[in-house]
Amino acid sequence: MNRYLTPFVREMPPSGIRKFFDLVSTMKDVISLGVGEPDFVTPWTVRESGIYSLEQGQTMYTSNAGLLKLRQELSRYMNNAYGLEYDPEGEILITVGASEAVDLVMRALLGPEDVALIPDPSYVAYGPCAALAGARVRYVPTRAEEDFRLRVKYLEKVYTPRAKLLVLSYPNNPTGAIMTREDLLPIAKFVEEHDLLVLSDEIYADLTYKGVHTAFASLPGMRNRTLHLSGFSKAYAMTGWRVGYIAGHKDFIYGMTKIHQYTILCAPITAQHAAIDALASAEQAKREMVNIYNQRRRLMVKGFREMGLSCFEPLGAFYVFPNIKATKLSSEIFSEELLREERVAVVPGSVFGPSGEGHIRCSYAYSTDQITAALERISHFVQRRL
Repeated sequence: MNRYLTPFVREMPPSGIRKFFDLVSTMKDVISLGVGEPDFVTPWTVRESGIYSLEQGQTMYTSNAGLLKLRQELSRYMNNAYGLEYDPEGEILITVGASEAVDLVMRALLGPEDVALIPDPSYVAYGPCAALAGARVRYVPTRAEEDFRLRVKYLEKVYTPRAKLLVLSYPNNPTGAIMTREDLLPIAKFVEEHDLLVLSDEIYADLTYKGVHTAFASLPGMRNRTLHLSGFSKAYAMTGWRVGYIAGHKDFIYGMTKIHQYTILCAPITAQHAAIDALASAEQAKREMVNIYNQRRRLMVKGFREMGLSCFEPLGAFYVFPNIKATKLSSEIFSEELLREERVAVVPGSVFGPSGEGHIRCSYAYSTDQITAALERISHFVQRRL
């Protein structure tokens, strides 16, 4: 029956992250550092709000845009955190996770012959979502020696007059890199000079360990060019609740809402009530989780360096991206052999783009005991190859 699928879908590779996750599920005694999911449980007050909404019989659809109360709280949050002002009644759309938000932006803004500029390495979904919208993709390399920060000199090399959308994702998955305001200002100038729009995926904004996160839309002239994407999965340990959002100019939001209403209709009402509570009462729980992530981050970077691997220090998200070139193995072979020999699951850097080759992604959204045990096993594996 494969012949009935479109050629593009037939040829599209499955997610490299999920490939290893599925493999792990068939093996025993595996320590997985592969999936970017918090090991924390959603804070109790947030869960309680979801339970209470069910007890009150709130099991119906919401408006396509999402609960007004949630949009109002998000409007206040973005204003307080970044100085951004968005009208909750026309410039914010609640989505089923930030993943739906990415898809909506791509489908609403891109068409055949349009080009999306995507930093490399980056989250695995950006390229396929752009291609599913009919667009072409040009990857913009980033370098470990430049802290994996996007630079204008590389944008200029891949730019084409057909380029319409630039994807930004900082703090970055998989590298953990951040971009400061000073780093972002030249990018904003490039965007304005070339009349580009920007998808700024800031799902890890609250997981920043040095300095203050700068929202791209807060830069001069960028507010109406930027679709600001985020959600509750990472910072609030709410991955399974599937609540995200897009904020942007009302014309863009109106277009995306039309796609949303024909395909998704609305995000689950129970999860939206929980998200309202997260914004209202879970700040302390979020700070505590971030502090623990920071401790694990330092442990993991130290561990890789002590075993003889070069490891860029991530300053955001919850991933490290060590360089494994000293082993003379490709990232794919390294990951496969590590899993088979030492029962540790990591993700090959190559699945995140060409610039990811020679690296592996390891999540520290796991307990200290698991991380310590995994590092010991990885060290045994590496020492046999150095």
